[in-house]
Amino acid sequence: MAGEIPDLVAHERKGTGKGAARQARRDHMVPGIVYGGEADPLPINIPFNALIKRLRDGRFLSTLFNLKVEGQEDVRVICRNVQRDVVKDLPTHLDLLRLKRSTKINLFIPVEFEGEDECPGLTKGGILTVVRPEVELIVTAGDIPEKLTASLEGLEIGDTITISSIDLPAGSKPTIDRDFVIANVQAPSSLAAAEDEEEGEAAADEVPATEQDTDEG
Repeated sequence: MAGEIPDLVAHERKGTGKGAARQARRDHMVPGIVYGGEADPLPINIPFNALIKRLRDGRFLSTLFNLKVEGQEDVRVICRNVQRDVVKDLPTHLDLLRLKRSTKINLFIPVEFEGEDECPGLTKGGILTVVRPEVELIVTAGDIPEKLTASLEGLEIGDTITISSIDLPAGSKPTIDRDFVIANVQAPSSLAAAEDEEEGEAAADEVPATEQDTDEG
């Protein structure tokens, strides 16, 4: 289970319709609606500055939140839509979907690397280059992994770690249907430059065979 699901604090909105929504915006709030599950739709307001910060953090539409509304039980939600002002590009309304524990959702899960001390490529001076620090998985809302673990044990310079080499939690799968690269162990720049120089010298030492002219008679 994920270690921490971020809280999203909101206030129940009294009244519905355009008038209540306009008043919310005047009060520096962004109106929204929580729907789905077995409960009635719940009109809410979210503080404008708090929502802007969440949006700037990125991946707002693929982050699972623990919605906290005073007087209501906490519920897990995911945002399905953020409406924006066409001129200022600022949020004007959002739709949140309640999730059951069995609901399938797409989430980005961070990748953690272990076994650095058992990685020959790193002990020889290689550099771990992380291509994907997190992977988008299809998971169930009630069984979200905190992280994925990738082992570096036994990897040499030039070796790669792909998604197929990572044990995924039961019931989850990547959104990308191919064996993509997570990270690789590369040669340090000084070593790579030395190898290129050696290859260049070797090529220069090779004298191409030429045809010699022969005089007849």
